[in-house]
Amino acid sequence: MSGHSKWNTIKRKKALKDASRSKVWSKLIREITVAARESGGDPDGNARLRLALQAAKGANMPGDTMEKAIKRGTGELAGVVFEETSYEGYGPGGVAILVECQTDNKNRTTAEVRHVFTKYNGKLGSSGCVAYLFERRGMILLDGARCDVNTAMEAAIDAGAEDVTEEDGSILVTTSMEELHAVSQALNRAGLPVKSAELTRVPQNTVKVTGNDARSLLNLIEALDDLDDVSSVSANFDIDDRELAELDA
Repeated sequence: MSGHSKWNTIKRKKALKDASRSKVWSKLIREITVAARESGGDPDGNARLRLALQAAKGANMPGDTMEKAIKRGTGELAGVVFEETSYEGYGPGGVAILVECQTDNKNRTTAEVRHVFTKYNGKLGSSGCVAYLFERRGMILLDGARCDVNTAMEAAIDAGAEDVTEEDGSILVTTSMEELHAVSQALNRAGLPVKSAELTRVPQNTVKVTGNDARSLLNLIEALDDLDDVSSVSANFDIDDRELAELDA
């Protein structure tokens, strides 16, 4: 299984175990704030904000919390100013890793990301060393318990999706970056249960990882994702499902 779908599967399982809703909300609030600052506070004219609000609603965030985040982004309310930055490097087995962050203190974030790479046998690289290996794609997650994959595939392909797969009880719909919102809206109109819709980095190729390298790599990626300033982690790895089950046992 490719790195982006494997990591998305791991993240979903991890999220079910994560009792810290405030940590999830914190990352979503940052995304709403940055999106509003970048392209305005009207979700009808700001696709990124629209997706962030959809994710926040999926995490049961109160409307007034979302509204305050928007106003901080547009400058109507005072608050911390976040900037976007990214880090690139390599994990065990030579896997390429791209880390995207939203931070109010770049020096702190750089030190934290570097520490995690070093701790789990990775290496932080220079800007541009791995970014070219990833493409932006839209990823829509449907509740597989409430719809079947054939119905989802027909609706998604008709709406302009690129691919539909079924994994661990969920249905993943892949779209181009430009078609993400249109496909998500079409699936909603068709009555299909959209759990989330987001832009993600998809690797153009993958590196097979096994044994101790696989365990260290997953520890590295999870530790990066746990950092407060990290908004997303992308990696081009491939781990056999049976081996992953053994690692998780």
